[in-house]
Order: sequence, then structure tokens, then C-alpha cells
Amino acid sequence: MKLKYLLAASVVSLSASALMPSVAHAQSTGSVDFEDEEIIIVTGSRATDVGGVDIPDTPKAKQVLTDEVIRRQRPGQTVNDIINLVPGVSFQNNDPWGSGGGGFTIRGFGADRVSQTVDGIPLNDSGNYALYTNQQVDPEVLEQVNVNLGVTDVDSPTASAAGGTVNLRTRVPSETFGVVASATYGNVLAEASGDRPYVRAFGMVDTGDFTGFGTRAFASASWTTYDNPFNNYGKVRKQQYNGRIYQELGANGDFVSIAGHYNQNRNNFFGSQNVLALKELVTSRPGSDRFYEINYPCTVASVPGVFETPADLADPANQDGDGNYIDPDGVNGCGAEFDRRFNPSNTGNIRGSSRFTLSDGLILTVDPSFQYVKANGGGNEELLEGTRTINGVEYTGFIGGRYYYGRDLNGDGDMLDEVSGFDPSQTQTRRYGVIANLIYDINPDHRVRLAYTLDHARHRQTGQTSMADINGDIPDVFPINDPLLTADGFELNKRNRLSYAILNQVSGEYRGMFGAMTVVAGLRVPFFKRELNQYCYTTSASGYVDCLGDQDTTAYEAANPNAAPPQERTYKYDKFLPNVGLTYDFGAASVFANYAKGISVPGTDPLYDSLFLADVRDSQPVPETTDSFDLGVRFGFGNVTAQLAGWYTRYNNRLASAYDPVLEETLFRNLGRVDKYGLDGSIAWNPTPNTLLYVFGSISESEIKDDVVGGQCYLDDGDPTPAEYGCTAANIGEDYFLPTAGKRESGSPKYTVGARGQVAFGALELGAQVKYTGKRYINDLNVDTVPSYTLVDLDLRYDLGEIGVGQNAAIQVNMTNLFDERYVGYFGGSLDNTPFAQIGAPRAGSISLIIGY
Repeated sequence: MKLKYLLAASVVSLSASALMPSVAHAQSTGSVDFEDEEIIIVTGSRATDVGGVDIPDTPKAKQVLTDEVIRRQRPGQTVNDIINLVPGVSFQNNDPWGSGGGGFTIRGFGADRVSQTVDGIPLNDSGNYALYTNQQVDPEVLEQVNVNLGVTDVDSPTASAAGGTVNLRTRVPSETFGVVASATYGNVLAEASGDRPYVRAFGMVDTGDFTGFGTRAFASASWTTYDNPFNNYGKVRKQQYNGRIYQELGANGDFVSIAGHYNQNRNNFFGSQNVLALKELVTSRPGSDRFYEINYPCTVASVPGVFETPADLADPANQDGDGNYIDPDGVNGCGAEFDRRFNPSNTGNIRGSSRFTLSDGLILTVDPSFQYVKANGGGNEELLEGTRTINGVEYTGFIGGRYYYGRDLNGDGDMLDEVSGFDPSQTQTRRYGVIANLIYDINPDHRVRLAYTLDHARHRQTGQTSMADINGDIPDVFPINDPLLTADGFELNKRNRLSYAILNQVSGEYRGMFGAMTVVAGLRVPFFKRELNQYCYTTSASGYVDCLGDQDTTAYEAANPNAAPPQERTYKYDKFLPNVGLTYDFGAASVFANYAKGISVPGTDPLYDSLFLADVRDSQPVPETTDSFDLGVRFGFGNVTAQLAGWYTRYNNRLASAYDPVLEETLFRNLGRVDKYGLDGSIAWNPTPNTLLYVFGSISESEIKDDVVGGQCYLDDGDPTPAEYGCTAANIGEDYFLPTAGKRESGSPKYTVGARGQVAFGALELGAQVKYTGKRYINDLNVDTVPSYTLVDLDLRYDLGEIGVGQNAAIQVNMTNLFDERYVGYFGGSLDNTPFAQIGAPRAGSISLIIGY
């Protein structure tokens, strides 16, 4: 396990391949160092992969894609689309270009149960663990993508990685000056799509050694813009900046480094429909129906919702139970379409990494980090100028799902109107972290490490509002910048809460080599704390709230005795999470086995929902836990590498959720125990130095063990409901059960099969890849499925040779969804309803001029 430093004899390429070695980099610097038997640092690249596909020989089922694969994909494409080439992964892109979002599963686990990191720091939302694939780092700055299938590393700063990890490693700056640049133009090429151009520019500069002491750096920037691929309104505007400074410390591999990232997205929601309606669209209607127009341009009513006569006010049919007037036709709908909702984000991070040799065989690694998030999502709402009368007291605020301001919003001299406005869900996060490892070589065959991990996130969630412009647009995509105030002087919020998600974790790991057998054993002990500060009244166990600001709420509380008042609550979770694995080397082949216990702590939404219940032990949501087993065989010799892995996961307290993006509501149900199991396999082969054939596939099964409580029986117009689940007049108010026992989890395919082939004819390289995705159940009752689909992509690259700036240049053409397959895109599955899904991305082509990469 001694570190070696080798000087490459060849001239260093000024491309992203002039990196740290192509080894199985894991999340943190400590995990990188600990897992590698020999860490080999070269000034050029060291190819241990076959055509950009690397299968590390570890006890865990892993697969690595290097820059050889990454650079052949469309410039600017999200990295999560690229890992669709890994067995066990199923990704559905929301558009062809990668900046509109998307969703994926790994072995049937959704993205909120998969930890994605860049250089060791977690990228999942600290509150609900969501992953935003349109906010990932530009692929040109990546060295490799490392996917752990089903398990994580012992020092991982994650609260939710029951389903594995996706580890992104950025490149080390080159030792010599160089420039990388690209310019891309593309368009949707589907029938009746119209002109929907895509434009992207990227540039990166390496300084080389600029101090004479080995200090080097790179800086990059990209700019992306394109029209919505489906409708006549939305646009994507994206800018991103990355950089890294790297300083070697001697010749034994020690270093210090600091990297930075900033991403700014401006985009709209689009292409989302009820999954059954979308299924009908892609199977029965002409392909042109995917492309549609919304009510744009339009003009909001000049005096929206004026109450025309006193009789309207007095008519009981227009009143709620407290005598408050409700005008169902108060606004004309301009700007209210789902597709006009913005989904902006400003995200950034600073990442440190370092390695120090303290003495012979003793190594310290320290990786500190800071992250910043400002983002929102949501849409048009009707804002009421009046007040809400409760027990004879007039209140402003967010009450019963409506917005009351008590002031003249539109300036027409009265307070009788409904005014068109916006109420996105605002999130601001400040997140600090550190991963420290102390690694000791007992002797050349035995190594141990002790690690400490901190992840401290301040998660502020609010729901400020703003009025719509005359054309139905939002004046500022962040209403939090200049929110509307009520007559009482406070910001009206549809939600108002402050959370602290804190992880303190200690872990240890041993690695020993006993001849042909390598044994790894570890223990991860996380201590999770969730500090909840709810500033609104919680009115149901489903998390509905009333937000009244700082008003006197005596009358409100008297009228709503069951509402849980604003409060603070702290939940704690800790668990001993062992893992043990081994590999046995037979020469060209090896076998591996691994066991790991995992945990996923409930996210903020179910935690805040629980505040409706009394603060007793039984009200605390329980964590999900997993017991995961892998058993497989690998083969690697010369121009062939292959892996076949069988896996089984016992999943306890599986929390199922259903989210409605229009109503912005999420319901949670505990599925109890779910057994998941399957096979993953891949083989990469270079028949000749100029050709590659890569084939991969997966079988993923799951079984829900028990029926799940669906709710309580009730009367609907005198009829027991829902009768189909056994509700009768005799059991009104009692729980009814959904027949989920023996059913498969929804939202993920049982079968996926894919392949990639490429061939070089001198300066010309041709590549093609295909991915078949099997049927997916719409919900956990397994009543209906969405059809399978097959996507074919082509890429062509022509090397222009050296150009005037002393760099190589190339022309690259990428065609995605070559046969314009119509298919249902991503949906997260559901317990018993029909969720929303995205329209599958249409055929699109792009051409790029690339210099230096």
C-alpha cells in the first residue's frame, strides 16, 4: 500500500484527461487513499479502464465511467444522463439538453435515497434529500463518475443513502498551460416541433505551474440557453463557473487543494401531466401532440375579481362557513398555467481537500466544505385583498389554503378583489461540512482508518408572495427579495419554518490482505439531529398549515382547538451500521461479497407533519433501515473487463410518498418491509485498439410484504367510502387497508438492457448507444403500467488536428432519441393514486466545435 509517483514519458495532453489516475476514486480524499492498494499519480493519464468503463476490484459492486465516455456525450449534458450507461441505473431526462431536470433510480431506489457527491460533499437537498440533476457540475471538469450500487462509504456524510452513491470527481489542474473550449448549437428534430434552438459555450483555462513550486489551477465558465422543448413559453438560461487550485506537498502524494463551484439556473416547469393522460398521449395520439401552446401572450384582468353588487357579498352560496366571500371567478387565468411556473436556483460550494503524511505509514486527510442554496418552485395563486373572519376577529395571513392581505393590492380603491399573484416555495440553505480520516498502515498488508464526519445544514423554508405583472409574468423569480406584506405589516407566507439538519459521525475501517483474499470490515456510527422550528399552526397530520404572523391568535385558537400551535421540536436518530466484505483473486477473475447496513432518516416534510401529534415517543417518524448483500464475480484481462453481481436488500419502514406538483402537496405512508433483489451485469471489450463494445443490463425486483393502511372509512353522500377496500356502514371511522402485499414497488423498471459501440477510422470516430427500459408500475397497487421504451443515440467526432492556438480541435455531432421514441418520462411512483410524469425527451441533434478536449 505504498504510494508511488511515476513520471509519464509522453507529452501531457491539455485536456480533461490530464488528471489524477484513473482509479476507483470514492467520495472523500480519505476513502480514495484508503481503498487504493497503490495510488499511482502520473503527469499523463493511466488507462486501467476499457473504453472508458472501469470496474474496480472491491468488495462493493461499483462501476466507473471515465472521461473517455463522458466526452463523447453531448456537451453540457447532465452527468446523471451519462450514468444511464451503468447497470442498475434508470434515468429519464426532462429534455434533450440536461438543464431542465430529470429523475432516476438505482436498483429501484429513487434519487432521494441515493447520495450524490462531488469531491466528497453531499449534493442532495439537506431537507427532503431531493437531487436536482440540472444543477450538477459541467461534465468537462470531471475526471470520472463512480457509482456505488446499493451501499455507501463509511465516512459518507449522508442521511439517506439507502440505495447507493454517485460520486463525481473533478479533475486536477494540468502542470502546463492550456485552454479547452467548445461551442454547441442544437435543435429539436421531431415532427411538428418547430424551431427550438439550443446554444452553449464553454471555456476552461489551465495555468500550469505558476509559482515554480508546483502550484497549478484551472478556471472554467459555461453559458447555456435554449427554448422549452415542448411549449411556446418556457426558456432555460444557465451559467456556471468552476475552479480549482492544487498544490503538491513533496513527492509522496501529499497535497492541499481548494475548489469552487457556482451554478445559476432560470427555467420553467414544463411537460408534466397525469401519468395516465401521458400514457394515452404517447401510445394513441400523433407525436405532434407532445408540442403544445399555452395561453401566452395574455393580459391579466385590469380590475380582477371586482364584486359587482352587494348581493354577491350576501349570497350564502358565495360564502364559506364564517361568512367570508369566496369569488370562484375572481381572476382570468392569465399566468396561471403550470408551465409558467419558474424553478430558479442559485447554488454554490467551496470544497477543500488535503493529504498529509504525518510519519511513515500514518496519513491524515481533511476535506472541509461550505454550500449555499437559494431556490424555489411554485406558481400562480389568487391573492385576496380582504380578511378572514374567525370568531368575530378579522385575520390576515395564509388561512385554510387562501391568502388574506387586508389591503388594496391593485390600487382600485377597495379591498374586494382577488388579484393574480405567485407563491413559490422558497428554500435557502447554508451548509458546512468536514470529513477527516486518519489512516495507518500496520504493515504492507494491513491498513486501518478512523474517520470523523460533520454535516451541519441550516435549512430555511418560507412561502412569500408577489403580485403578477400585467402579462401574467412574475416580476422577480425570487419573491423573497421583495415580498408582499399584509395590512398587519408581516410577510405573508404559505409556510414558515427553520430546520437544522446535523450529522456527527464517527467511523472506522480495516483492510487486510491474506494472500489472494482481501477483507474489508467497517463500522459507521451516525448521530443525526433534526431541530424543527415551525412558525405556523399545523392543522392536519398531512402537514397543512395556517400562517398568521405575529397577530393575536386567541380567537383563532378558540375556533381551531385541534390545530398544533407554532413550536420547536428536536428529533434524534443514531444507529450502528456495520459493513463487511471480501474479494478473492483468481488471477484474471475474482469473486466478491459484501454486507452493509444502511439508514435513511425521515426528511423535513414527514417530520413537520408529525408536529400535529403530541410530542410523545410514538409521534416521532421512524427511520428507514436496510440490510444489503452483494455477491458477484469480475473478470479483467487485457482488453476485456466484466462484472456480474447478484444483490438483495431487506428494506424496513419503507416510506412511500406521492407528490402533486400542481397542488404542491405530499402524502406519506409507511409500506413496512419491502424485499428488493436483482442482478446487474456488464462487459466491455476492445476487439481492436480502435473499437469498443460495451453491453450492460439489470433485473430489479421488489416485493411489498404487507397491506398498507390507506386511511379511514367515511360516508360520501351517505355511501360508505371507499367500498372497494371493504368500507361498510358498520366500520365508518375505522382504518381500511390497500392490497399491497405481494406487489412490486412502482416507478422503476424491472428490466433494463443497453449497449454502446464505437469505432475509429483515423481522425473519424463513430459511436452509438442504445438503452431499453422496461415497463413501470404506476402505483404500488400494480393495477396499470406505462409502456417500455428504447432510446438510440449516435455520436460522431472528427479530429481536425492542431489549429492556430496550438491545440487539437474536433467537430462533434450528437443525435439523441434517433427514432423519436414517444415515451413516458420520469415519475416517482405512488402508493395508490396516479402521479404526474414528464413527457419523454424528443429527438434532438447538436453540433459542437471543441478545442483541447
